[in-house]
Amino acid sequence: MTLGNSLYNARKARGLSQEAVAERLGVSRQTISKWELDETLPDICQAKKLSSLYQVTLDELIDFDAEANQIKDMINAVSEETQRKIDWTKLWASKYPILQSYQQEVDVNQYRACLQELLGRLRAAYGYGAEDAFLVLKDILAQIWKQSGQDA
Repeated sequence: MTLGNSLYNARKARGLSQEAVAERLGVSRQTISKWELDETLPDICQAKKLSSLYQVTLDELIDFDAEANQIKDMINAVSEETQRKIDWTKLWASKYPILQSYQQEVDVNQYRACLQELLGRLRAAYGYGAEDAFLVLKDILAQIWKQSGQDA
């Protein structure tokens, strides 16, 4: 995706017109159009103003993905109480059927003790709570998965 596409998608996600953005930044509507069409680039000061106006970081603005931001906003909008009601395994199993079937195939207890030990080590070494230690371990596993080239 180009910077122009990112700028366009970020503007649309905030429900702003080119005119409104131009007015707030003190530039012409044509300037906004040229940025979105990749004919010219905003300078760094204008890019910072755009990121503030669109409520994203500069990094997010450069790689703006409307769908990813929409998912992020939806996740942030779900209350803790609602999250506890969701059967996440069942939900993800609709996309990844292995999550529904592995429990009949894998001796989970064989792995449980090892994983609980790792969680305990994270908690003891860094003072993490149970949930934080779980999230760190999950993220470490995701990094291993990506490094192995299996994320395709």
